[in-house]
Amino acid sequence: MNTPLNVVCPACGVVNRVPRERAGAGPKCGKCHQALFSGEPIPLTSGNFERQVLRSGIPVLVDFWAPWCGPCRAMAPAFEQAAATLEPRVRLAKLNTDEEQQLAARFGIRSIPTMILFEDGREVARQSGALPGGAIEQWVKRTLRAVV
Repeated sequence: MNTPLNVVCPACGVVNRVPRERAGAGPKCGKCHQALFSGEPIPLTSGNFERQVLRSGIPVLVDFWAPWCGPCRAMAPAFEQAAATLEPRVRLAKLNTDEEQQLAARFGIRSIPTMILFEDGREVARQSGALPGGAIEQWVKRTLRAVV
């Protein structure tokens, strides 16, 4: 498939068209010139959620978490490792449910951590509860066989 990917810049929010074959070659934003992929989860807020998740041409895995949640904190290093492993095929992002209660309610988050995998702006899978290192990548790969 030769169609370019729509990659949303985590720094400025501009949607960049990136040739698929160049996604892993360190592409930079055409507007702000920041790296489009850092190998780290990006923070989501009500201000950037729509653009980062719903306009993305690559799947986005969102970790719904809170700072007081022990399992969330325990899973954080595994989620960061998954970002380093899965980018640029999958974007990983974190949404603090204490700060973004309306977004958490919109997606029916009842327990944390909960991860939701979005593809083409639609929820395709959900996982509640912490996963250990390596299990996040395995879950995403099983769910998105054609992508990763």
